[in-house]
Amino acid sequence: MALLKDKVVLVNGGSQGVGAAIARAAAREGAKVAVTGRRPEVGEALVAELGGDALYVQADLSDAEQAKSAVAAVVEAYGRVDCLVNSAGLTSRGTLLDTTPELFDAHIAINLKGPFFAMQAAVANMVGRKEPGTVVNIITSSAHGGQPFLAPYVAAKAGLIGLTRNAAHAHRWDRVRINGLNIGWTATEGEDATQRAFHGAEDGWLADAAAKLPMGKLGQPDEIADFVVLLLSDRSGVVTGSVIDWDQNVLGGLD
Repeated sequence: MALLKDKVVLVNGGSQGVGAAIARAAAREGAKVAVTGRRPEVGEALVAELGGDALYVQADLSDAEQAKSAVAAVVEAYGRVDCLVNSAGLTSRGTLLDTTPELFDAHIAINLKGPFFAMQAAVANMVGRKEPGTVVNIITSSAHGGQPFLAPYVAAKAGLIGLTRNAAHAHRWDRVRINGLNIGWTATEGEDATQRAFHGAEDGWLADAAAKLPMGKLGQPDEIADFVVLLLSDRSGVVTGSVIDWDQNVLGGLD
């Protein structure tokens, strides 16, 4: 049986990268899928690929009102939201010494405030209907400390870890399960753009990087998506409040 048969799944930041992979996996597993993104041409193309009842909602998740209204649009279209994935993210660089207030605020807005208010709206729908639901927040292994050039990103994502656990505890008796996934270095279109923009990467950088990693590859979006679908589904059982490290580097391990 399909893991998400007839579930309504909203994937924020779902028009490309890991979010798009999650949308595809959810649709494959029988869900009615809605995705948000800022670029209509990208979002509409994905929805056309998914077919069926798939829905694209244009939204800038850095705006709390748009984060909430995206959930409202899904409820209007499908009558409810059963599962929420917060996959939108900003990874622009900044250190403790050179991060401006504007850059810091941008990271907080997309990486923490957006998920907060999307969860607020989605969980309110679940609780209001007195039905179970699930949320998965895509976080990062860098939230444990991270590189010096990721200071505002780490600050915001570490906050998302705390929010995930707090919300899971608050709504466990509502049977709303909320978990997070700390993903490591992942091969996405966005990562390619980041490597070229901030680190001077050239063609071939991905193969060179993969060769230096234990598993011989970066994290793969489709593999992450399968894990997220499991967490969204009833097959993950009673698990809630877990923030799972999904990476090939072992925390605390030293060479």
